[in-house]
Amino acid sequence: MKIEQIHHVAYRCKDAKETVEWYGKMLNMDFVLAIAEDHVPSTHEPDPYMHVFLDAGNGNVLAFFELPTKAEMGRDPNTPIWVQHIAFRVKDRDELIEFKEHLEKEGVEVLGVTDHSLFHSIYFFDPNGHRVELACPDPEEDAMLARMDEVKWEMLNEWAKTKRAPKHAEWLHKKELSGVE
Repeated sequence: MKIEQIHHVAYRCKDAKETVEWYGKMLNMDFVLAIAEDHVPSTHEPDPYMHVFLDAGNGNVLAFFELPTKAEMGRDPNTPIWVQHIAFRVKDRDELIEFKEHLEKEGVEVLGVTDHSLFHSIYFFDPNGHRVELACPDPEEDAMLARMDEVKWEMLNEWAKTKRAPKHAEWLHKKELSGVE
């Protein structure tokens, strides 16, 4: 048995219509499906919801639930805000910069471009407070991924023992964290 691909990833939203319109306008995602019920199919509990689905490209689907009878959505206060996010790949740095300019023109606060060596990213929040990342590959991505593949198990095993960042790949963020170009 082997997983074929992610069917969809679902998050909660404050307002389904606003969310669909925002992702369409800001990230050019098409609205592909809406499902609404008064009872949850998996649990049968009475709980009206609107479930919307957006085309995130290449068969990837981003979905949201609006739950009007539940308490206002929050986030895990013990997890830093930068940890939980969804990242989407864009073609190249030119397209990443185009998205950054478009988002900023629309009043969205954008962080970055951040240099992760393997890829380059911008970060921002959707109207629900979910952190979103757009990432483009570095031209040398394949060579760097091969280099990272060689040390992944050593890094994971060292981390499991020490809970300290292994230094096998400190080159990845050296330029970004040092501030030197």
